[in-house]
Amino acid sequence: MFEGLFQPMHLLVIFGIALLVFGPKKLPELGKGIGEGIRGFKAAIRAEEAQPAVAPGATNDQIMAKE
Repeated sequence: MFEGLFQPMHLLVIFGIALLVFGPKKLPELGKGIGEGIRGFKAAIRAEEAQPAVAPGATNDQIMAKE
């Protein structure tokens, strides 16, 4: 369904449209913001995986006793 979706010509057209919409000064800021967002998302996922799992029916007292 998505074969060949991101061919080089498609990416150039997308970049050209983004350049027209946002302008040359805004694109680096936009890329930086997206990159920071992705890094923050990955860090949150890693932190969530590092936390021990809590049983679904556990009470707050039981959770605090384990810590």
